[in-house]
Amino acid sequence: MNMQAKPTPTAAEAALVEAFTERLSDLPGDAAVMIRRDEAVERIKAGLPNRRVEAWHYTDLRRLLAAVPAFDPAVKVAPLAPLVEGSTVLATLNGVGGPAAAAVEGVTLRRVPDMLADGSYAPALQPQDAADAIGAINVAFVADGHFIQVDEDAVVEQPIELQNLIGPGQSHVRFPVKIGARARATIVERQAGEAAGFATSVSNVVVGEGAELTWVIVQEEAAGATYLGQFNASIAKDAKLTLFIMNSGGKLVRQEVRVTADGEECEFRLRGVNLLAGETHCDVTMVLDHLGFGATSTEVVRNIVLDRAQGVFQGQIRVAREAQKTDAKMACNTLLLTDDGEFSTKPELEIFADDVACGHGATVAEIDGNHLFYLMARGVPEKDARGLLVKAFLAEVIEELPDEALVTALEERLDGWFAEHG
Repeated sequence: MNMQAKPTPTAAEAALVEAFTERLSDLPGDAAVMIRRDEAVERIKAGLPNRRVEAWHYTDLRRLLAAVPAFDPAVKVAPLAPLVEGSTVLATLNGVGGPAAAAVEGVTLRRVPDMLADGSYAPALQPQDAADAIGAINVAFVADGHFIQVDEDAVVEQPIELQNLIGPGQSHVRFPVKIGARARATIVERQAGEAAGFATSVSNVVVGEGAELTWVIVQEEAAGATYLGQFNASIAKDAKLTLFIMNSGGKLVRQEVRVTADGEECEFRLRGVNLLAGETHCDVTMVLDHLGFGATSTEVVRNIVLDRAQGVFQGQIRVAREAQKTDAKMACNTLLLTDDGEFSTKPELEIFADDVACGHGATVAEIDGNHLFYLMARGVPEKDARGLLVKAFLAEVIEELPDEALVTALEERLDGWFAEHG
């Protein structure tokens, strides 16, 4: 009989298991929730995924996650000013819910700890599949977060901002969101911190029939931090979901996007901007399932790579047999502004329908010399000319957002990053 020896746990795996044992009595949840937590920890004990796991081929989590900081409940973290003035802010500060937000007409708000305590959230506490390390870690440790339900036909005029802010410790949050039929809303998710902490965040979103949702993720973790995020969504008939992602911080970053286009004639748009510098490793991985007739999707990801940064975009579009008339397009474009940086792109199409229009493309290039010469010949200094070309490359996807205040805020974030790294 051949028996394979169980690999020796890494320092990070051992730290996660030890942290669970120490934190168990402080974690909210009834018996059903605790069963889910125990199952998740068993997955962690079996080992974090390495590059042999296809979904993690470019991000060897077992190797890259070298250490996990301890929980530090004594650390005090203050909420950030909202990205857009007038937004309703729901903050989680170092893993604990912040001040209560004012009521929003047409919106029901609830704290996740209450849903864990009464067991109503237990069915949702399950990793997506065997390779779902983010889900497993989050299930084991999630202690806070915010539930949002937007009523049918409600129009939420100002954005709702979800903040997950960490200090030098850990924070694990959940954001379950339901958008009622024909409702309209914008939600901003902020992932940030000032220290080399460790954060996981899982958002589970249901977009009802005929509804429109814009969801913006802004990740600005500290230079030494680890951030593992997951955005899961289902889109009903005639509904529209726009997801915008901006990554500009962190040492080890993985943002997963898992979307199911269930309904007929529904629409999904992904726009991404990855600003990579220093020793950052940033991985955006998307799996999109087209299940409904006549649905459309477009994904455009733009990347800037400086220094020794490494980036990854994995995009898989799967079209079911019944999803005839699907129109799906995906593109990933990278400006590589260094000899030491890297960017890996893996687009995939898996099509079982025979009446579809699907395609993908990827480019990796340097700044166009002709464009640079054109600006310099007109008196623009080389450094300024390079900055203008890079910003134009990125601004195109930011300006597609429907909210002008949100566009302005994101462009200011872009300017701030270039001021620091330009």
